[in-house]
Amino acid sequence: MAFDGIVTKAVVKELKEKLVGGRVDKVYQQEKDEILIHIHNKGINYRLIMSASSNNPRVYLTDYSKKNPPEPPMFCMLLRKHLIGGIILNIEQFNLDRVVFIDISAIDELGQPTEKRIIIEVMGKHSNIVLVDKSSLKIIDSVKRVYEDMSRVRQILPGMVYEYPPLQDKVNPLDITKEVFFDLMNSSDKNLPCFKFLYFSYLGLSPLISREICFDANIDIDRNLGSMYEEDKNALYLSFNKFMNQISKEEFAPISVLNNNKTEIVAFHAMDINQFGAENKLSFDSISKLLDNFYRRKDIIDRISQKSQSIRKSIQVKLDRTLNKLGKQKEELLESQDRERYKIYADLLSANLHVVPRGANTIELENFYDENMNKLNVPLDIKLSPVANAQKYYKKYSKLKNAHQLLLGQIPETEDEVSYLENVLMSIENSTEIEELDEIKEELISEGYIKGSLKKKKKKEDSVSKPLHYISKDGFNIYVGKNNKQNDYLTLRLSHKDDLWLHVQNMPGSHVIIGKEGKTIPDSTLEEAAILAAYYSKGKNSNHVPVDYTERKNVKKPKNAKAGMVIYENFKTMIINPSRDLVDNIKKVES
Repeated sequence: MAFDGIVTKAVVKELKEKLVGGRVDKVYQQEKDEILIHIHNKGINYRLIMSASSNNPRVYLTDYSKKNPPEPPMFCMLLRKHLIGGIILNIEQFNLDRVVFIDISAIDELGQPTEKRIIIEVMGKHSNIVLVDKSSLKIIDSVKRVYEDMSRVRQILPGMVYEYPPLQDKVNPLDITKEVFFDLMNSSDKNLPCFKFLYFSYLGLSPLISREICFDANIDIDRNLGSMYEEDKNALYLSFNKFMNQISKEEFAPISVLNNNKTEIVAFHAMDINQFGAENKLSFDSISKLLDNFYRRKDIIDRISQKSQSIRKSIQVKLDRTLNKLGKQKEELLESQDRERYKIYADLLSANLHVVPRGANTIELENFYDENMNKLNVPLDIKLSPVANAQKYYKKYSKLKNAHQLLLGQIPETEDEVSYLENVLMSIENSTEIEELDEIKEELISEGYIKGSLKKKKKKEDSVSKPLHYISKDGFNIYVGKNNKQNDYLTLRLSHKDDLWLHVQNMPGSHVIIGKEGKTIPDSTLEEAAILAAYYSKGKNSNHVPVDYTERKNVKKPKNAKAGMVIYENFKTMIINPSRDLVDNIKKVES
């Protein structure tokens, strides 16, 4: 992906057109590294998102918002103090770098007019959002403070004078003449591929746009500089110059390129991209809409991955311990099933005490439990008397008999716990929204698996997150639960008794419901629902996955069962080979 200097320039152009002259109404900090500013301009309300996330740094106008934290962080309070009510005077880019300046006039605590500058640095793990005094460039504060032990080159701390990020000896491509272009090419490493020469030498160029320039010049992107003839170098410069002229004139054409299934974005840019072919290209009339479309989903997935790590690790440890416990219980059960042997030993010793010598480690006695009275070898503890040996076997028999009864009850409980914990791990994997992860965390706290305090219940009765919603080719609604709370909601509340319920056989997975609505469900819809049940399960990467299906009325929740746990009867089974392609071919309803 390429949030490079050119994309940044396209963003700045759009922000200038829409925000300059606007008033700052609200400021939120919904993530530790992310700021959302509400701006009103010419009768329209805009949301400006600024993120210093290491994985997804960005700045653009967004249509979305997240939940606000219970208490605004300190940096948010500082921004509110300095910016709310202020007017946006100017928005500009530093050279062609991924650095954006937003100048805002406001009134200070003494009632005097003042100018502040927000600096957004979109630079991977070094990304930051800095508030400075415009006239002195003194840092007021930043979303990430950078101390000397973090960077010897450049600290960002309150009271220090802001320094621009180093340009890494790169030059601004918008100011380059043909002579300079050729001088740079001739002085570069001759083994350097031509596309790397472009983004190593010029500010604001990403590998993606560098490849596109080579593609446009009809030069192999991996061809090194030393193998290029004069006509190749001329073709590369002409293509380079064409792109730079378009950028200088701000002739942007935001575009994203989709994969063959049209389910994922494989590339995006502010300029038209042809290196992937003409198919699966999606044009946008706004760079912010393109970025919002891409980053919203990517950011959620990344944050879910980050936030779920500790929960996943904790549950995996508990699952491993529970599986170990189950293995030991099954070993003990096998041993307890041989308990009658020890009673026979004890009875034979008790009946033959007079013939059992002291100090012997074994003795052969006639087994009166055997119809042929065959002799049985009875092991002895040489340290114990014959009576003590008999008592030892009686005690062992009694212990194993009691253990057998206990284990018959304990093993199903342990198996249920294993199933529950595996379902929780599956739910984490299926989560597509932060709220769903919060639901899983709340559930685990209430079940006592992790520590934490439970949040107060919402007033709204239906506070459950939304299950996945698909529509079959035959027009039937299919719902897929992504966690235990959604599974319970789907099966026990949303569905009707004559709806069809599906679940993979004997493994963790989602509850799937086909809404019958008084119609006969065709086999094609049943197969689509079974594909979803198999895909959203532990068997998603397997073949020949058995999926059970039955009417909803045949599904029951046992008393005191954990969330998502049910039993069912009168079911049929079909075998499915799940795949992402099959799932992508089923129409999904976006919430």
